[in-house]
Amino acid sequence: MNVLLVAPNPFFEERGTPIAVRMLCETLCGAGHSVDLLTYHVGSDVEIAGLNILRIPRLPLIIHVPIGFSWKKIICDIFLSAKLVSRIVRKKYEVVHAVEEAIFPALLAKVFGRAKLIYDMDSSMPDQLLEKWTYLRPISPVLYKLEKLAIRRADGVMAVCEDLAERARADDPQKHVVVLQDVPLDSRPESGPAENLRETCDLHGPFMLYVGNLEHYQGIDLLLEGFAVVRERTEIDLVIIGGTEEDIAKYQDKARALGVLPWTHFLGPRPIARLAAFLEQATILVSPRLSGNNTPMKIYSYLASGRPVVATNIRSHTQVLDPSCAVLVEPTPANLAEGFERLVRDETLHESLGEAAKRLVQAKYSMAEYKKKIIDEYARLERGCSD
Repeated sequence: MNVLLVAPNPFFEERGTPIAVRMLCETLCGAGHSVDLLTYHVGSDVEIAGLNILRIPRLPLIIHVPIGFSWKKIICDIFLSAKLVSRIVRKKYEVVHAVEEAIFPALLAKVFGRAKLIYDMDSSMPDQLLEKWTYLRPISPVLYKLEKLAIRRADGVMAVCEDLAERARADDPQKHVVVLQDVPLDSRPESGPAENLRETCDLHGPFMLYVGNLEHYQGIDLLLEGFAVVRERTEIDLVIIGGTEEDIAKYQDKARALGVLPWTHFLGPRPIARLAAFLEQATILVSPRLSGNNTPMKIYSYLASGRPVVATNIRSHTQVLDPSCAVLVEPTPANLAEGFERLVRDETLHESLGEAAKRLVQAKYSMAEYKKKIIDEYARLERGCSD
């Protein structure tokens, strides 16, 4: 089928949603569909047979679009919406696949009656907006009604986690909903050996590893505070991969104030292609996220590495993790430190959790299962198009 995939984000950049969009493009094109990807002007092109990348006009004042909602994103979305309307008027698509807020302009595809519509629900947009801009709370009923409208008008919903799927089913019990969890990121070949983190950071004992952006919701303040507690009792280092220069400088100052900067190693961004190799070197992997219901993409790669995981006991994690495969702790420095210490001191627990994590991801979150869900959903839509 001819598919218009609308992704309101930079593409391609090595971060969560663009990575998911790339995997989706590879799966759809690999299944024989022809995909026009409509996205922002920011990002680098990727070569995928069957993929045609369409971008909004270059905006000279916007050379970077940060994670989450921002004025830059709103401006880009205005241009994206205009180009979306132009595309669905000019070209016949069998499917319009809209990611996150792109669902709203994509509803016009239903008005014209020219395409099936998939709502790719990577998050609850009202939840995100209300968390970022609390002054919007008086209009929260309107925001949730708009989300409900999008769910009801779509021909299918692809939800990134069970919580979002349950919300979609509650808004429309008859809606066809697919839970499309993320998967471990594959190791894409690169020349040369992987970086040895122990040599880079001059490490001689156990070390914890965090990988991801350094936005507030990721819980980096909590991570550093928990590390400061455990460091008083245990010789262990902390390695952090990811973050902008500004965020790194901010958290270096915090680590210095806590007295743990000598044992806290901020490496900045590293290639996604090396992720698996980095994870396998760590003693403990950590996800200190503070809130939310979307499972972090990195959790699946964490599990696949076979290294034990310490994560906060919030719904974002517990949709995938439980005590059989991870140490789940309440989001306080003392509890986080206790979780770290348990894994350092209990070698049996350390090994059993790592093995259980690997078995879990192989059984439930494989790339083969991910592709099957997408291909089956598109086959369902294709049958509807031919009726």
